[in-house]
Amino acid sequence: MPMARRTKAEAEATRVALLDAAEAVFFEKGVACTSLEQIARHAGMTRGAVYWHFRNKADLFRAVLDRVRMPFEELVAENVPDEASPLEAIRLGCQQGFHRLEQTQHRRVHATLLHRCEFSTDIDPQAIQAEMANECLGALQIYLDEAQAQGLLRKDLDPAVATRLLQTTLSGLYHDWLRNTEAFSLQQRGTELVDTQLRLFSRDTASS
Repeated sequence: MPMARRTKAEAEATRVALLDAAEAVFFEKGVACTSLEQIARHAGMTRGAVYWHFRNKADLFRAVLDRVRMPFEELVAENVPDEASPLEAIRLGCQQGFHRLEQTQHRRVHATLLHRCEFSTDIDPQAIQAEMANECLGALQIYLDEAQAQGLLRKDLDPAVATRLLQTTLSGLYHDWLRNTEAFSLQQRGTELVDTQLRLFSRDTASS
């Protein structure tokens, strides 16, 4: 292996190890109470290694979050056949999101953002949560607009209202579950809630 390729691979391995360490320590101690020295020590490295890859703690925290971002289009692409209707795409995309969030890494990072991240001069958890919520809102809007264009929604339903209702349901579901992940199955309850809402949105339900 050429030296440059090995060095690049080693640098990436170091970065991943630091992200893994940051994820664990942020979850254990909270973001505000975690120092870069603690993260470096947890990874078996020096603080200089942290600064080589990340400008500061906020930059590191953002990188930890980026590893678990779930663009809705990506969730749909993973689990939805091309011939699926927009409403079916929403249903299956949400199910894939529930499956991902139940995985340890996704669960820990999202729980850290919601419950273990305090406001500071360089980290605003509410702004980050709003950014992620708006991403979800925009993606759902596209599918519900298309559902209306295909005549799949009930005639008295504004797709913008349907989008906000569904996004609010998902946000509340995630907050409730992340407070106590043992309280209920995210996959089961989430599927029940999404399926119920989509039935209420559907033209077929309204006309039956």
